[in-house]
Formats: sequence, C-alpha cells, structure tokens
Amino acid sequence: MSAAEGAHPGLNLTHPHAKAQEETETALFGFWVFLMSDAVIFALLFATYGVMLHATVGGPTPADVYEIGPALLETAILLTSSFTFGLASVAMKHDAPRRRLLGWMAVTLVLGLAFLALEVRDFLTMVAQGATPMRSGYLSSFFALVPLHGLHVAAGCLWLVVMMVQVVVFGLDARVRINTLRLGLFWHFLDIVWIGLFSVVYLQGLIR
Repeated sequence: MSAAEGAHPGLNLTHPHAKAQEETETALFGFWVFLMSDAVIFALLFATYGVMLHATVGGPTPADVYEIGPALLETAILLTSSFTFGLASVAMKHDAPRRRLLGWMAVTLVLGLAFLALEVRDFLTMVAQGATPMRSGYLSSFFALVPLHGLHVAAGCLWLVVMMVQVVVFGLDARVRINTLRLGLFWHFLDIVWIGLFSVVYLQGLIR
C-alpha cells in the first residue's frame, strides 16, 4: 500500500494529506458496504424473529429459556471488549510501544473468547431443556439470529489473532494500520448488533 493510501482522519496512518485521506476513504468504502449489507441481513433476521415470536406451538417460550444474569454478563463483557479495542486504537494513533497495542488487542481477544464461551453454554442449556431449533418456529428464528452474531464474534477473534501476527511480523506500516481500522469498525458493529439482540430478544422475551 502506498503512503497516499494510508491516511485516515483520527489515525496517524501516514503524514496527513487531503488527497491521501480521500483515497483512503475510497478504499474503506467497500468495507462500509459490507457492514451495511451485514446490517440488512441482521435486520431481516430481527424481523423474522419478531414475526415468529409467538409461534411456540406449545413448546418453550422466551420466558422459559432466557436468563437475564448470563445475558447481562455477556453484554458487559462485549461492551468492555469494545472499550479495550478503543484503547488499542489510541495506542496505534499515538505510536505507543508495540507491546501496548498488542496487549490491548490480547485483552480484547480474551474478552471475545469469554463472550463466546458463555454464549455456547447458554445454547447448550437451552438444548438440554428441549429448546432446539426444530421445536418451533420461534426457536428456529432464535437460533438463526443469535448464533449468527456469535459466528461474527468468532470471526472477529480470528481476525484479531491475524492482526496481532501482522503487527509482530510487519510492524505498524500503513497496510497493518488500515486493516486494524477495518477490524475496529467490524468489532464495534458487533457491539451495536448485540445491544439490539439484548434489548429485542432477551429483555423483551423476559417481560412478556
């Protein structure tokens, strides 16, 4: 990646230059399109879940299988991971020692893995209670929506590992910095989606 492709507002990717910023914004446009297309997929699944919420066919209802405690803990962990990734971005912006950037990325990775472990435990608990995707339309829509977010988090964790390796191998060149920026957009997007899941799926299900 050339120096002109490395500038981005708010991050010291290369020396500031108006034309470089414009070119980098163009390079990032495709990733924004991906995020928006991903948001459309989640919106469709949210709509499907809302339609199928009452289609329990005599099976478990949301109030029967949801637990507010684990959901709150998962929310706290994921939001904290967004904060720690923000600290990693700040470390990169101010050219802090590389170990500081790697440290905050490692903390973010641990938090992401902890979130996944808790979520998988929740799914296994539901399945043990007979709340499987085949049981009802409601459960089919639930297992289409919530685990999809979990798959995104798993992909984000894998991406974090790749970026940490790139930081060690290539240093903080323009390519690594811009890829870290893309990862940050993706990670914060997942937090926004989870807030929607927690509000629409868990809170709404428990108060019904």
